[in-house]
Amino acid sequence: MFSKWFGKKDDSSTEVKAPEIMGLRIGGAFELDDLKLRLIEPDLIVEGVARTQLIQAVGMVKLDESTTVLRYYTDDDGFLQVLLTGGMTEQHISDVKLWYFYQTEGVNSDHQWNELLNHGISTPDTELEGYRFNRVWGGVGGESPPVAMTEQTWQEDGSESETDQFMMLYEREIKDGHFEYLIKSGEEKIIHNQADRCLVISTGFDIHHADISIIG
Repeated sequence: MFSKWFGKKDDSSTEVKAPEIMGLRIGGAFELDDLKLRLIEPDLIVEGVARTQLIQAVGMVKLDESTTVLRYYTDDDGFLQVLLTGGMTEQHISDVKLWYFYQTEGVNSDHQWNELLNHGISTPDTELEGYRFNRVWGGVGGESPPVAMTEQTWQEDGSESETDQFMMLYEREIKDGHFEYLIKSGEEKIIHNQADRCLVISTGFDIHHADISIIG
C-alpha cells in the first residue's frame, strides 16, 4: 500500500549516519525541472514551488525489513520523499514524491490526541480547499486505522531526534492520470519526559528521477 505515496555530533559522524540517495544529502541542493512544474502547478494546492532547494535535514523511516522511506527536508517548507523497497540503492527506488507542509495544529490534551487517532486522521475521504481526497491505505475487515511509524531525523547542525507518527494517505486525480496527495499525520515527540503532539497536514505530488538535478 505504500507504493502509491516524518546530543551534538561532529560533522563527520553526521555525514556517515544521515542516509544519502540519488546524490541527495544533508547540506546539499537540488533543482527541479521548470517545465514539469509549470505544467502541473496550476492544478495543485501548493503555490510557488521553489525550483532550487537546499536540504537542511534528513529523515528515515523503516516501514518493515525491506521497505524504507527517506525524507530530505528543504528550505522551501517541504521535503522530497524517496521510497525504497528491497535495498538502499537507486535501483531499489520505487516512488518519489515532493511534499509541502500545509498546516500544523498543536494537540493539547490526551483526550484530543485519542480523538485524533481514533477518528480524526483516518476517514473514508477528506476535503481541503474545496477539493475531495479519497483514502488510499486500507485496513483489514473494514477498519483503516492510521499507520504507525517512527522517523529518525538528522539536522544540519548534527543533532538527531525521533518522532512517532500516525499517518493516513489520501489522493485525488487532477488530470491525465496525474494525482495530488494529502497526508494527515499525528506526530508525537517526547521532550523532557513530556509528550509534544501535533496534527500535520501536507500535500504532495509525484516526481521522477529525470525531474531532479543535483547541484550541490
